[in-house]
Amino acid sequence: MASSSFRAAARHYYLPPDSHVKNLTPLPISITFRHFPLHQRYYNQLCSSSMNGCQGNNNPTIQLPVKNIETRTFPAVSSNALAMESLKSAISHLKSQPPPSSSSSASSGIIRLQVPIQQQIEAIDWLHAQNQLLLPRCFFSGRTQSATSNLFIDRIASYGNANGNGNGNGSVVNNLISVAGIGSAVFFRHIHPFSYADWKSIKRFLSRESPLIRAYGAIRFDARADISTEWEEFGSFYFMIPQVEFDELEDYSMLATTVAWDNALSWTWDKAINDLQATMDQVSSMVVKLRKEVPRTFILSNNHIPSKAYWKSAVNQALQIISRSDTELTKVVFARSSRVITTTDIDPITWLACLQVEGENAYQFCLQPPNAPAFIGNTPEQLFHRKWLEIKSEALAGTRARGESMPVDLQIELDLLSSPKDHLEFTIVRESIRKKLEDVCSDVVVQPKKSIRKLPRVQHLYAKLAGRLRNEDDEFEILSSLHPSPAVCGFPTEEARVLIAETEVFDRGMYAGPVGWFGGGESEFAVGIRSALVEKGLGALIYAGTGIVEGSNASLEWEELELKISQVLKTNFYMFGLCCSSPNCLNLKFLQDKET
Repeated sequence: MASSSFRAAARHYYLPPDSHVKNLTPLPISITFRHFPLHQRYYNQLCSSSMNGCQGNNNPTIQLPVKNIETRTFPAVSSNALAMESLKSAISHLKSQPPPSSSSSASSGIIRLQVPIQQQIEAIDWLHAQNQLLLPRCFFSGRTQSATSNLFIDRIASYGNANGNGNGNGSVVNNLISVAGIGSAVFFRHIHPFSYADWKSIKRFLSRESPLIRAYGAIRFDARADISTEWEEFGSFYFMIPQVEFDELEDYSMLATTVAWDNALSWTWDKAINDLQATMDQVSSMVVKLRKEVPRTFILSNNHIPSKAYWKSAVNQALQIISRSDTELTKVVFARSSRVITTTDIDPITWLACLQVEGENAYQFCLQPPNAPAFIGNTPEQLFHRKWLEIKSEALAGTRARGESMPVDLQIELDLLSSPKDHLEFTIVRESIRKKLEDVCSDVVVQPKKSIRKLPRVQHLYAKLAGRLRNEDDEFEILSSLHPSPAVCGFPTEEARVLIAETEVFDRGMYAGPVGWFGGGESEFAVGIRSALVEKGLGALIYAGTGIVEGSNASLEWEELELKISQVLKTNFYMFGLCCSSPNCLNLKFLQDKET
C-alpha cells in the first residue's frame, strides 16, 4: 500500500519516457504522504517494548549521562550456543541481583554483558539466522585494514583472565570487523531534524570505559523534505543500541547483550531486564554458513524515477543555471530511484552478504526499524572517522569503469586524472571538506591531494584529509557541517539543496545521508550511497546519483548512473535471471533501460 501510493503520486510528477522536453519548469505541488492507521498502530505496538532516548530532550536533567555505564566480560566459550547459555545465566543472575541504584526514582543506566567465542563466526551469518524475528536490526562492517588504518580498534577486557562474575583484569587489542544487532536496548528516533539535543541524548548512554556500547543508525539526506511512506518509520533519524549483538573480530567472535533503563523516560529496570529476557528467548543459537549468492528469480518490472527524458531536461536546466553569472552554484548532484519488482521476495541480508563479496575497501550496512523496509548498502565513501580528538575524512568524486586488462585500466585511470570536468568536480568536494575541517580542527592535512581509489568495478578520484578537534563536543559540529557534502549534494550546499528539492520528485530518505555509529571515544560514519531500500513484497528501490558541473553531459551522466547501480546489481544478476536465454528471462539491456 505504501509503495502503490508512492508510485501513484510519482505518475503525476514525471514525464513519460517518450516525452520530448525542452523546458523543465518548477513543480507547483509538493507530495504529501499520509499515515495508515493500522500500519501505524502495529508499529507503535512493536516500539512500545523499548525506550526512545529522545523523548526527554526538553528535560534538562535527562541530558545528563546515565548514572551507571559498565561492561562485564565472561569467560570464553567454544560455540555460539554456549555463549547463549552463559548470557542467559548472567541475565538471570543480574535480574536477581540488580544494580544497587536500580530501585531509586532517579535510576538510569546501561550494562553490556559479553562472552567471547573461540572461533571466528561471520556476523552476517548470525544475523541471517535471526531472520524470523520481528525486531529492529542493524549491521555495520568497516573497510578492510588495507584501505584504512586504525579503524575499529577497541580495548576490551581480556577474556583469558575473566572470571565467572564477568570481571576481567587484563586487556587485549583486536580489530572489530563487523557488527550485527537485533532488538533495541534503547533507540533514538524523531521526525524533527537531528539536533545537538538528540546527539546529547545518544551520548549520555555511551562511555570511553565501555567502547563497544555503540549506537548504530542513519540520518536523512534532507530532514526538511517531506517523508514518504516507505521511509516513514525511519523518521528524520534512527539509531539503536542493540539488545543482542554479535561481533565478528579478526581471531574470534563475541556475543553480547545490553540492558538500558531510565526511570525519567518511564522505562524502569524491571521493564528493561524482562524485555531483554523475552528477546533472548527468541534468538536462535544455530548459525549456518550463508551462501553468498542469491537464488534466481525474475523481474516483473523495473521503473526509473525520473525517466531518461526528464533526467536530460533536469540536467540541462541545471547546466544553464551553473553557467549564469548571477549564481554561485558550481555543482549539483541529481539522483535516481529505480524500483525493481521480482517474482519472489528479496532477502536483504542475503543480498548484503553478496555485496560483502564485492565490498573490498567499502562499508556494508543494514538498518531496519520495526515493521519497516531494510536500508542496505555497499558504500566506498567515508564521511568521517573520529577517535578521541583525531579525525579523518575523505574526498571522493569522478567515476570511471575498471578496465578489462591492466593496460586498459591504467589508460582509464590516466583519462580520469587528466579530465578537466572531473578535476573540477573533485576539487569542489575536496576544498569544501578541507574548509569545514579547518573551522573546528587544527593542523588539517590533505595527503594525497589527488589520487585514484580503485574498487572492483569502478575507480574514483580520491584524497585523504585529517585534523585534530579542539574539543570532543565538536563531533556534532563536524557531522552537521560535513553533511551533506558536495559529493552527494553540490556546492554551495544550500543552493544545491534547494535545486535538488525543486527538481527531484522522489524522497531520498537515508540515501546519501550519514550511516554509521557513535561510541564513547570514537565514532565513524559513511555516506549512504550505492544503496537500496528492500521492502517485503514490494521489491527494492535502488538509488544512485551523479554530480553535474560545467562540462557535464546529460547522456554521459545517465550512463554513470548505470555504472554505479551495476555495483549493487552485478552481484544479483543471477538473482534477476540475467543468466539464461528463456524468452521470459529479462536481460541486461532491459535492466539498464536504454530508453531514448
